[in-house]
Amino acid sequence: HTSKFGHPEPTQVRITPKKGKAILISGHDMQDTFDLLVQTEGKGVNVWTHGELLPAHGYPALKKRFPHLVGNYGGAWYRQQKEFSEFPGAILMTTNCIVEPRQAYKDRIFTTGEVGWSGVSHVEGKIGQTKDYSAVINKALELPGFTEEPPESEAKFVTTGFARNAVLGVAGDVVKAVQDGHLKHIFLIGGCDGSEPERKYFGKVADATPQDTLLLTLGCGKFRFYDHDYGMLPGTGLPRLIDMGQCNDAYSAVVVASALAEVFKTDVNGLPLSLGLSWLEQKAVAVLLTLLHLGVKNIRIGPKAPAFLTPESLKVVVDTYGLKVTDVKDPAADVAAMMSGN
Repeated sequence: HTSKFGHPEPTQVRITPKKGKAILISGHDMQDTFDLLVQTEGKGVNVWTHGELLPAHGYPALKKRFPHLVGNYGGAWYRQQKEFSEFPGAILMTTNCIVEPRQAYKDRIFTTGEVGWSGVSHVEGKIGQTKDYSAVINKALELPGFTEEPPESEAKFVTTGFARNAVLGVAGDVVKAVQDGHLKHIFLIGGCDGSEPERKYFGKVADATPQDTLLLTLGCGKFRFYDHDYGMLPGTGLPRLIDMGQCNDAYSAVVVASALAEVFKTDVNGLPLSLGLSWLEQKAVAVLLTLLHLGVKNIRIGPKAPAFLTPESLKVVVDTYGLKVTDVKDPAADVAAMMSGN
């Protein structure tokens, strides 16, 4: 992505309606997003991201060229039946995470790439081949789109685009904040979200983090708290909430943690850093295995342990890496334990 679209930059993203015809693009595919934006230029259609495509707004080649990339609508994948039903335009689903479409929008949702559903129009095209999104665009032009928008003074925004280059660019500020006592701890809370009530835990953990801490996030797990106002880190110009991107951007978090460890002449486990991983499927498990391979310890995973981990294998991971299962009944206790290094 960075070779094609540049390194993400911190960017404010609108999350309230804006008048105009509309297409909602969901999934994970940045190339599909770029191609759709190219084909909608000058057509009078606004493009909105959904779910894990929120980070698209941070890429310079997208945000600077396409003013009709206007905002993000909705949250995590599991809410799409409600959110897609209420969206007043056409919908394009890229890669995974589709949920069975409701009749309310089945005639205006399109799929592409590996994702598809019986009875839903599919935009064909091989990898590396530019696809023809004219059917999606024409459907958007038929539909009303957003007919109202709040006054600009009432518009709401979130910030994304804090990938590794952006965060490393302010690493000096982070180091100084630690040395000056303004920053006591860093939390990384992210991964995959789901519909289970227990997943509210991750939002409660974020809300319980003290004011003198930073909160890094990535993946659709961020939607449990991405629109909460956590303010700025005291004594610095840094926002407390730092969105690093998609689940696939876990690499950025590893790079940043490794760079900070080098500055403080320690390893990642020696940093005032705690990781909470919301897992759902294979991507989050791959992220976990990568972190374990790098020797990262005391990771919390939840809302419960993966069912495929036998008691014996779970014991090995717990004994070797200090892996912990989240205490969904007492998030504040988990925050206190993480602050103390456990």
